[in-house]
Amino acid sequence: MIEFLNKGFLTTVQDNGRFGYQRFGVPVAGAMDKYSLNIANILVGNHRNSEALEVTGLGCTLKFHTGNIFALSGGDFSPVLNNVPIENNRAYYAAPGSILALGGGMQMCRAYIAFAGGLDVDEVMGSKSTYIKGKMGGIHGRAAQNGDIIKFCAPKTWLPNMEHRFVPKECGPQYSSHPTVRVVLGPQDDHFTKDGIDTLFSYEYEVTQNSDRMGYRLEGPEIEYQPGTDGNIISDGISLGAIQIPNKKPIIMMADRQTTGGYTKIATVITVDLPLIAQLKAGDTLRFAPVDIRTAQQLYVERLTTLRFIRDNLDSSTILSRKVMNVSLDGAAYHVDISEIG
Repeated sequence: MIEFLNKGFLTTVQDNGRFGYQRFGVPVAGAMDKYSLNIANILVGNHRNSEALEVTGLGCTLKFHTGNIFALSGGDFSPVLNNVPIENNRAYYAAPGSILALGGGMQMCRAYIAFAGGLDVDEVMGSKSTYIKGKMGGIHGRAAQNGDIIKFCAPKTWLPNMEHRFVPKECGPQYSSHPTVRVVLGPQDDHFTKDGIDTLFSYEYEVTQNSDRMGYRLEGPEIEYQPGTDGNIISDGISLGAIQIPNKKPIIMMADRQTTGGYTKIATVITVDLPLIAQLKAGDTLRFAPVDIRTAQQLYVERLTTLRFIRDNLDSSTILSRKVMNVSLDGAAYHVDISEIG
C-alpha cells in the first residue's frame, strides 16, 4: 500500500472513464491525458486503461508500505525515489519504506503514476475514476488528502524485461506550451460565418485561469455567428473535445464535461490531440487546424497500433538488448525501436 505524505495540489485516481451513463446525466470523467495513462499502465504490466494517480500542477509525496513496481508518465515533475532522480516513461521497483516525491510541473501540468496490479479504491458504475462534483469513485469520491492510504490490488516485485521497460518520449505526442491542435468541423459549424470559421483557424488562443477538468476556456478573437443566431441551440450531447462557442469565445470540453449543453459546437478536437490540451496551463496558447474525419480516424488507429506494439514488445518476449533511434529519410522523421529477442 501507499501513504500520502503530501497530497500535492490536486491528486485523484483516474482510469479511462465511466462510460454508458451519460444518458442519466453522469459525466464520463477519467484521465485528462489518456496517452500518458496508457503508457504508465503498459510499463507496469496493467491493462492500458487501468486506474492510476493523476497529479495536477504540484506533485505529491508517497511512501510505499508495500513494495511494488510503478511508472510515471506525462509532465516532468522532477521525480525522485529515495532522493535519487528517476525518469518518466520507465518502470521502477520501490521497496517497502521507499519515498517517491514529485515536484512542480515544469512545462506540463499533469503527471500519471501507475502501480503494478492496480489500486484498491472505490469502483462506481464500472470505473474507479474520481468525479469530485458527484463524490464518486477513487478515494471516496474526492482528491487525495495527507495521510490517505491506498492498498494495492496485486503488487509485483518483478516483470518481464524490467531493464528494458521504458518508452522514449519521441514515441508519443509532442507536447508543447504552444501546440497546434487538429479538429474536425461540426456538428454546428453552419451556425458560423465563413469569417468566423476562418478566425478559429487563423489566430492564437490563450488558456485562461478559468480552465479545469470540465473545460478549457480560451481567450482570443471573437468568432462570428451567422446573422440571426446567438450561439444558443436546443441542448444536445457533449463529446470529449467538443468546442463550444458561447459569447463568441471557445470552450474545449474535457473529461469532467457536462453530458448535455445548449451552445453551438463549431468543431471537435481529434482524439490523438486531446493530450496536448490536457497538459496546457493558464497562459499557454494554442492554434487550431482542420482535418477530415478519415484523417482523424487514421491517426487514432496509428496511435492504438503504437500502444499495442509497445505492450507486446515488453510483455511477450525476452529482450536481450534494446536501442531506440530517431532516423530521417527523404525529409521525414521516423522513430525506430530495435530490440534483440532471445
